[in-house]
Amino acid sequence: MDLNEAIDARRDDLIALTQDLIRMPTLNPPGIGYLEICEFLRNRLTRSGFEVTLVRAEGALGDSDKYPRWNVVARKEGTRKGECVHFNSHTDVVEVGHGWTKDPFGGELEDGKVYGRGACDMKGGLATSIIAAEAFIATYPDFAGAIEISGTADEESGGFGGVAYLAEKGWFDPTRVQHVIIPEPLHKDRVCLGHRGVWWAEIETKGRIAHGSMPFLGDCAVRHMGAVVAEMEDSLFPALAQKRTAMPVIPEGAKQSTLNINSFHGGAAVPEEDYTGLPAPCVPDRASMIIDRRFLMEEAIADVKGEMHDVLERVAARREGFDYSVSDMFEVLPSMTERDAPVVTAVSDAIRDILGKEPDYVVSPGTYDQKHIDRIGRLKNCIAYGPGVLDLAHQPDEWIGVDDMLDSAKVMGQALRVLLDCAGAK
Repeated sequence: MDLNEAIDARRDDLIALTQDLIRMPTLNPPGIGYLEICEFLRNRLTRSGFEVTLVRAEGALGDSDKYPRWNVVARKEGTRKGECVHFNSHTDVVEVGHGWTKDPFGGELEDGKVYGRGACDMKGGLATSIIAAEAFIATYPDFAGAIEISGTADEESGGFGGVAYLAEKGWFDPTRVQHVIIPEPLHKDRVCLGHRGVWWAEIETKGRIAHGSMPFLGDCAVRHMGAVVAEMEDSLFPALAQKRTAMPVIPEGAKQSTLNINSFHGGAAVPEEDYTGLPAPCVPDRASMIIDRRFLMEEAIADVKGEMHDVLERVAARREGFDYSVSDMFEVLPSMTERDAPVVTAVSDAIRDILGKEPDYVVSPGTYDQKHIDRIGRLKNCIAYGPGVLDLAHQPDEWIGVDDMLDSAKVMGQALRVLLDCAGAK
């Protein structure tokens, strides 16, 4: 049985594995079910001959006794020395949201699609990489090097309790891992080379509290923030729309710089759900806004921040009593692997062979865990490649196609054959 036949023979196993993973509601925030899914993966991969380690990201952002950040790393050594190929998938999923017609954690199979939160992003990709690795090992037991599979926490909230922590501890050191494939849902015929940059910040405007019946005795921080938003609409948003990149970012709208107002709050805190009274009549003395700025390879992070500070200074110049602060939350520089990198070449050739078409080379509009492998691990030979339709991520009735997973598994398997020295094997 050749490798593709070995993968096809695992179709039912692939479906069942994907369903099992979906049925574990690893919601982040707050970060539940991490240990459960890591233990599940440990049991599965131990049976397949992997040496498995569970790693808690103690002290990392988000880790607590109530919500510990657990990760799993499995390694299968070949019979000869060689390089290591690492498949990294995050195990967390975002909130369910509204609008579902399927059980979000049911793993329902219908018309060749498996439905559920995380099916596409990215438990289907995780299952695909496991099936690809297991079929490869069964077909080529004499392979050189090593295969690693990891399931990591918190990618949806920055990855600091997952890949960032592992990278800091040396798990992605180029002396032990040489190639990384992250099975994010970028479509089975695309090689994702990297991602745009991101800067998150909290902007606060300040005022003075007073009785709501006498607002002239106070200073409304919400009105100040409204002036900030108006200036952003008038000057910043149009300027960002003019910035374009040579990076092959998808979709088309993300080829420009973008800014999202992630949240906005002013005045008293939102009351508890069981509170039935009215709010107190106060002029708000604080307003805050969290911004999510995505930027391009052609932009310097200092200029990105400077543009926002210029907006605030223009508002300050024309508003009496305007006072503000800006607090950095986190920042990530753009990342893009070269097209001639070994892992890019291996996966690209596999797409040509398996799918019979030229691969598309893309860059993700949002960041994913490549940022930590690149910046902390100092490992450049990293891509995202996996099954799934990117637009379905975080949507109601999220799904993954079974045939797409099988095709991607064959691409992954062939890439393993090339990277792990199975010369002449078919």
